[in-house]
Amino acid sequence: MSESREVFAAQDLSEGGEIFRRLNPPARLAIFGDPVAHSASPPMHNAALREQHHKLQYVRILVKPEELSEALRNLSSADFIGTSLTIPHKQAALALIDEITPEAKLMGAINTVAVRDGKLHGYNTDGLGFVAAFHEEFSTGLRDKNILILGGAGGAGRAIAVQCLIEGGIPSIANRNKSKGDLLKALIDQEWDDYAGILKSLDMSQETLAAALKSTEVIINATPLGMKADDSSPLPDGLLNADHIVYDTIYSGGETALLRQALFAGAKCANGFSMLLHQGVLQNAIWFGEPAPLETMRIALTSLKGTTS
Repeated sequence: MSESREVFAAQDLSEGGEIFRRLNPPARLAIFGDPVAHSASPPMHNAALREQHHKLQYVRILVKPEELSEALRNLSSADFIGTSLTIPHKQAALALIDEITPEAKLMGAINTVAVRDGKLHGYNTDGLGFVAAFHEEFSTGLRDKNILILGGAGGAGRAIAVQCLIEGGIPSIANRNKSKGDLLKALIDQEWDDYAGILKSLDMSQETLAAALKSTEVIINATPLGMKADDSSPLPDGLLNADHIVYDTIYSGGETALLRQALFAGAKCANGFSMLLHQGVLQNAIWFGEPAPLETMRIALTSLKGTTS
């Protein structure tokens, strides 16, 4: 396989996507994003495709928000099997997909599209990818654990919050704009009888976080803080202790400020590498209906430390 390092444009999907057919092997999977050049997903997925002997490849396509609808519509005519979605498309795509899983609807976003019989099917693998990553990192589950999700009202944080409920956890979401968390709580309480009243919405003031962390067992960072080397932590100093478990969904190849706080406190901690891996493994299984080569994908990602999904 000669993997393309190029970043393609949304318009390349028009007119039957001839540019993708001319690649060796042809591109039939992609990641849509803006930006997208940094994505570690193509090497990870292409390593899996080689292992599975699929004669196709996965590429990066720069899709601007105003191009998303047409790009998705063109997937079928360009003979694509599906696509991954990253920032800023996960929420906007919900209204553009033919069939969406109930979990993805509650999560308010999709990160995976499968093309079947000309129809687009939407999934969210962030939640289950996080659960698999958490178990791998800490050899435990989330049932009955008090969980604090920083930035849990949107994006991957919302998917994790919903999945924590499904797993039997007791999540609280803390957001700078508390009204966003309040809206998610109200939606779940109204739409999901089995989990009504469990999710809590908090602000991110130091006083609120300090009080919440006294009874919290698991802390998850789903904010963007940590993507840049000089980013501060979403938590004030001195709030973590050795009994906490900290998972930072940021994967930047280095320690984030939050992880440095966790290490200083003696807490168990991990970064988002394993979540990036496991959500990708689930995507592969959705597209091909067979188990994905986990360790092959892990090796491909390990060689790319310093990138993000």
